[in-house]
Amino acid sequence: MPELRQDFATKEWVIIATERAKRPEDFVKERSEPDRLPERDDKCPFCPGNERMTPEETYALRNGSGPNEPGWLVRVVPNKFPALVPDSRPYRSRSGLYLRMKGVGFHEVVIETPRHDKCPATLTEDEMTGVVSVYKQRYSELNRNPTNELILIFRNQGKQAGTSLIHPHSQIVATPIVPPAVRRTLYEAERFYDAMGRCVHCEIVNYELRVQERVVMDEPDFVVLVPYAAQVPFELTIIPKFHQASFGEIPDDKIGPFARVLWTTLRKLYYGLKNPDYNFAIITAPHYSQGEPHAHWHLRIRPRLTTPAGFEMGTQIFINTSLPEENAHFLRQVSIPEPSSEQ
Repeated sequence: MPELRQDFATKEWVIIATERAKRPEDFVKERSEPDRLPERDDKCPFCPGNERMTPEETYALRNGSGPNEPGWLVRVVPNKFPALVPDSRPYRSRSGLYLRMKGVGFHEVVIETPRHDKCPATLTEDEMTGVVSVYKQRYSELNRNPTNELILIFRNQGKQAGTSLIHPHSQIVATPIVPPAVRRTLYEAERFYDAMGRCVHCEIVNYELRVQERVVMDEPDFVVLVPYAAQVPFELTIIPKFHQASFGEIPDDKIGPFARVLWTTLRKLYYGLKNPDYNFAIITAPHYSQGEPHAHWHLRIRPRLTTPAGFEMGTQIFINTSLPEENAHFLRQVSIPEPSSEQ
């Protein structure tokens, strides 16, 4: 019989459609093998040697070369077609009945590797650690500007996830507003803290580690879960066991462990589901809520294995055609090759 499940933190409902649920292996069969790509593409603006095709970089990890030259390991540039631009002030104004403001903010691209033919799952662990360290640097830098109310680090992997350029990259957008959906999540977390005196996400971590039904990885500092009320098949959450409201608070000695867990999780999806398209985002406290005891940053991964339809649009209730417990068991069993054996 179908089941309605409620997310303990957000109070959102999800339908687990057990009567038409697919086995985890069914999602593997729907995937095709990735295309062969060259190590470098002369026409790709993110490939080394093509630095002139992008705006001037704002930050880079380099091997001693100069700015806007080849020799970089990770490179950050302003988005050439930004959703928001940093050359104004976030003043509100009225347009008749409606409220509006200029599109103020920051939109950066993190070019994760010089190699055109890579993806996060085929980077080395050290390369992923470099990417995460750049995330932290850019988050901290953008967070110094108080008009940046919310900083979102995200990645779109594959066409179904919305990517437009193949070369491995992620994005950072800083907005002068906090969306209502983010405020609602924070409100529910604050309500729980006021009532129980505990962080709701810490409570979830402790419970999931106790029951072990939806745990994919349990590391000393981080845990990887399939949420109880996962909205899509193989949705995953990577959450620190230590309490922090903001990603910007992550200590330097935890960057490596976080990168390792993220890298391993993406490799499990890559090999277990044959390179699915997905989105991930680091969900973190807005500028004004950093340091709060009720907020707890985490990274959410949502594979694009199904397509939301009219019911989801009309109700904002997702229908998940897979069982979170089976998804977690499947991913726990995925064996991934040693990096030295990969082509």
